Amino acid sequence: MSAPATRRLTTAQALVRFLAAQYTERDGVRHRLIAGTWGIFGHGNVAGLGQALVEYREAMPYHQGRNEQAMVHAAVGHARHLNRLSAQAVTTSIGPGATNLVTGAALATINRLPVLLLPGDYFASHAADPLLQQLEHPVEADVSVNDALRPVSRYFDRITRPEALLTSALNAVRVLSDPAETGAVTLALPQDVQAQAYDWPEEFFADRVWRVRRPAPDPAELAEAVRAIRAAARPLIVAGGGVHHSEAEPALQALVDATGIPVASTQAGKGALRHDHPADLGGIGHTGTAVSDALARTADLVIGVGTRYSDFTTASGTLFQHPGGRFLNLNITAFDAHKLAAATLVCDARSGLAALTDALAGHRVDAAYETEYRTGRARWEEAVEGAFRADDDSAVPTQTQVLGALDTVVGDEDVVINAAGSLPGDLHKLWRARSPRQYHLEYGYSCMGYEIPAALGVQQAAPDTPVWALVGDGTYLMNPTEIVTAVQENLPVKLVLVQNHGYASIGGLSESVGAERFGTDYRHRVADGSFTGAPLPVDLAANAASLGMDVLRAKTVRELREALSTARAATRPTCVYVETAPPGTALPAEAWWDVPVAEVSAREAATQARAAYERAVADRRRHL
Repeated sequence: MSAPATRRLTTAQALVRFLAAQYTERDGVRHRLIAGTWGIFGHGNVAGLGQALVEYREAMPYHQGRNEQAMVHAAVGHARHLNRLSAQAVTTSIGPGATNLVTGAALATINRLPVLLLPGDYFASHAADPLLQQLEHPVEADVSVNDALRPVSRYFDRITRPEALLTSALNAVRVLSDPAETGAVTLALPQDVQAQAYDWPEEFFADRVWRVRRPAPDPAELAEAVRAIRAAARPLIVAGGGVHHSEAEPALQALVDATGIPVASTQAGKGALRHDHPADLGGIGHTGTAVSDALARTADLVIGVGTRYSDFTTASGTLFQHPGGRFLNLNITAFDAHKLAAATLVCDARSGLAALTDALAGHRVDAAYETEYRTGRARWEEAVEGAFRADDDSAVPTQTQVLGALDTVVGDEDVVINAAGSLPGDLHKLWRARSPRQYHLEYGYSCMGYEIPAALGVQQAAPDTPVWALVGDGTYLMNPTEIVTAVQENLPVKLVLVQNHGYASIGGLSESVGAERFGTDYRHRVADGSFTGAPLPVDLAANAASLGMDVLRAKTVRELREALSTARAATRPTCVYVETAPPGTALPAEAWWDVPVAEVSAREAATQARAAYERAVADRRRHL
């Protein structure tokens, strides 16, 4: 018998060749699992993975980033837009390059989105010890800064010998492609091991297809769910991001059309129904619509589909107030399905929704209930029109009028990206999602600085799609560097840069909890520590232009509409800069959010805020 065929490569070369041969497949459609690799090269990865990516650059596309955290955000945006069927890898140097991955990894794992992290690491042989950028631990010599990635990764391994990659690489890809397990995956790569050669089995590099399962619901769980829905007088569906990841939007609509059950959506689930569907009630929770939150308070059965029930969704446990209210959760992950003491359907969202539709044949909610929520929906639409409307086109726009202007410009295929500040609340309440992937809000981690790099990842996933990054001045200053990458890669993202001279969202929260907007303005500080009324002389539009963007300045509502239309047609990275007029947000929150207030204070603002807090927290329920 002849010896098995082998190929002599370095560990880094073998990893790149292996990743280039991995595919996912769902419903007969195949996707490349690792579509490309983002990288910033330095000490610890330039001679290993850097050399391997040069050697196999035809097999593995490479993208040059400017900030390690931003590269992860770009990869996450790419994976989300492609419904987790394709991902990207990110490689960094040892030390600060590696630790800069932690925030992005946390964001990916919290949002259940796949990204492969490949940080450099110290010498496995300890030949050079300590080496540049190495953290020395006095009692655990095998600890490195990469261990900070363990709690934010769904799978972690340090490859201390070349042959260890054979099993670890397969495990990494298994987690990346599993909808119930996915998140950030970290393979820490000691720099000496990256460069070591090994005789790799030829079959390691063969094309491998990872089938993304659509598990069906358990018959007993399905029967119980059907009984619960048939018995409910006021059922409400809460659509989460799992609807999108499963591509279950048509199945959701089929269920709703058949039964008349209304749908409210989380930040991740918005767009699960098109905005003009008569059963779409818009966002739910602290940033939800009046009609969604009113129905949530009286719902006797809440049907969660692909949601993890964050505190914004549940209004910190104060939203769902029906005395006999119960929960039914359809989720591919048992961990999420069991939340709020729910009856469970642990299955794929599309499979589960289709099964429910078939089993509920002939069942429909009472006509009076449909009339109620449709009437509430119409009232809310009037509120949206009022927030968007600008009676004077020559006036400085408010933030909600910026959204109204954008609403008139975008097409069904456009993607709108946001993550932090006051914009998520306005978008969740007001935005009219026209297609399943138009509304792209990262609100699991609400990470400032996500928007611009995520727009790059989405633009790579959908090259012919207009992609908008909506960015406030605070989040812009956190992470504008990938503008340079957009210019380098000729990615025609559109940046809407909203200048309101400070942290509008946290400033409003600060005022409501008795912290008096301290430290939330971008204004000159004077001797007593307070701020003057004069904004800082900072020109963010000039900054964006200096990084290579075309910049359009809009001072009025009319100029804003014109600039947005020009930007949408642009074929290179373009920024629309607008300074907004107060108020920062037009519509108040419809539900509470728990931010504990100082129990004692000598300041009147904090004392009053505490009294309001105690009134609100009294409504919290433990759903058991």
